[in-house]
Amino acid sequence: MTATAAAYDGIADWYEHDFLRREPVPGHPRSHGPLLRALLGEGEGVCLEIGCGTGVHAATLRGLGRTPLGVDVSAGMLRHARGRLPVLHADAARLPLADGSVDAAVAVMVHTDMPDYAAVLREAARVLRPGGSFVHIGLHPCFFGAFADRTDPEAVVLRPGYLARHRTERTTGGDGVRARAGAFHRPLPELINTLVDAGLAVSRLAEDGGPTPAVLALAAEKAPGAAGPPAPRP
Repeated sequence: MTATAAAYDGIADWYEHDFLRREPVPGHPRSHGPLLRALLGEGEGVCLEIGCGTGVHAATLRGLGRTPLGVDVSAGMLRHARGRLPVLHADAARLPLADGSVDAAVAVMVHTDMPDYAAVLREAARVLRPGGSFVHIGLHPCFFGAFADRTDPEAVVLRPGYLARHRTERTTGGDGVRARAGAFHRPLPELINTLVDAGLAVSRLAEDGGPTPAVLALAAEKAPGAAGPPAPRP
């Protein structure tokens, strides 16, 4: 069992029965519907949700005409998700899916949980059909992390540490997921470069939450005719 799986297995019931019922402020899972709809748009076919958790976004994907399929490493989270969408219990860095087998893929608030997000993006690109859409919605790397004290959302304090790639056991302030599951931090250039290296072309960017954004989102696509991502850099 990975550390991420263990962390989320331990908080799965709290996440489903407490956290999801909270007021959906920016960064809360139920606040991402508008971003997801705007960046993904309507379409058909299978949409893979990477790190689907308890499946809270399945209804939004269906509302866009998509057929959701979830994958997550946490059996505890999937126990709640199975009533919302079909799921795969697997590591997103090693997807049990064929090349070019899905029409779209989304990763919503999960990149900070993944020790090797670059590998996850390469897998997403592999299983996407050419021209397929990918949407990333995640904590804003410039304004959210152990270096960002968000105790007062109206006056976020940024301290040294943004440039250092690191994992924290908890973030400063709040009583949410990051306080329980920790987070991996990667500076913005690293995040964008992992998409480029995976063969995904970024087409749109968006931010959410204010006055200091809590969320960075983007839309990308796999180039038509692309066979898959290039080999990772040495």
